[in-house]
Amino acid sequence: MKSIETVDIAKKCVFIRVDFNVPIVDGKIADTSRIDAVIKTIKYAWRNECRVILASHLGRPKGTVRNEWSLYPVAEKLNELLGFDVIFADDCVGDGIRKLKADLLPRDILLLENLRFHRKETENEEHFAKELADHVDVYINDAFGTLHRAHASVDGITRFVKEKACGFLVAKEIECLSKLVETPSKPYVAIIGGAKVSDKIGVINNLINKVDVLVIGGAMAYTFLAAKGIRLGKSLIEEDKITTAEKIIEKMTKKGTEVILPVDHNAAKELQSKTKPKIFTNENFNNEYSAFDIGPETIALFKKSIQKARTVFWNGPLGVCEQEQYALGTNALAHAIAELDAFTVVGGGDSVSAIKKSGVEAKIHHISTGGGASLEFLEGRKLPGLVALNYY
Repeated sequence: MKSIETVDIAKKCVFIRVDFNVPIVDGKIADTSRIDAVIKTIKYAWRNECRVILASHLGRPKGTVRNEWSLYPVAEKLNELLGFDVIFADDCVGDGIRKLKADLLPRDILLLENLRFHRKETENEEHFAKELADHVDVYINDAFGTLHRAHASVDGITRFVKEKACGFLVAKEIECLSKLVETPSKPYVAIIGGAKVSDKIGVINNLINKVDVLVIGGAMAYTFLAAKGIRLGKSLIEEDKITTAEKIIEKMTKKGTEVILPVDHNAAKELQSKTKPKIFTNENFNNEYSAFDIGPETIALFKKSIQKARTVFWNGPLGVCEQEQYALGTNALAHAIAELDAFTVVGGGDSVSAIKKSGVEAKIHHISTGGGASLEFLEGRKLPGLVALNYY
């Protein structure tokens, strides 16, 4: 797969698919991380005197124009971050956009309006993809979080542009995630959290033969505990995935991989209850309660499990971490991972947020921007966006 550094982009028209799907509150961007992540690629094209076209989606407007999902606030933020004016288009295709592209001068940067204001983007419609490719000499994908989608700006457009490559962000994501599945240093610990076993089955199955320790937290741990005959009152359980959890535990046991599950829990009768949560062990759990976070004994157990690790992958929170009283386990693990002398990778929106809130972001080797794309890559699936870039 070619990268932006290995193709000739000088003074050419370069289309860069970026991921500006950022949280916007009251018209202001609440987190600029996804914009910050691609500034290096944009500035590289600018220094090479390219005519730069940026394209992204925002939210899920499902083919309708929605002002709250306009990329205009992103254009304003780009002006600030880049230090020069960005041209903002009111659409991404059409005669007006075609003329804007034709009139671009070297080092002009044009940001197209939200791609998903058109259903044809997610439908990967051929004519729409061809319109996006109008006047384009080089296609660059630097939106790792979109690579698992066969959309027009990710897949279809590449059929109409002769030269194509990845940006700096995608190159780094591939490099770091590949280490987790190809050449991980041992001992290798994977920490998998989140609500549903069903979301993580593929990743767990692909890591079975690679990891030395599998730590399971979050609500999905309750399904695994149920597979071992431990029921935690009214805690969330995927009843139809208990057999799957049993099989995973069996595979891990046969391989000699250690599976670590919570031994105590921070629980309440209701999630929104204002009363102080109570700590219960697996053995004395109150049937009127639900678990919403790991307890102090489990925090100590999880910390101990990663002490000697040389590679750590963490995906998914260990509790309902958007509520402060149930974020203790997730935050504790964030700090513990940050202090390791190991190759550390964190992926998944909530676990990434925890790393940032804990102030230890700089101590993590790689924080993946991918979400679903990261998981599918680690599952071993072929991502349409990488297929389009001739990665495989």
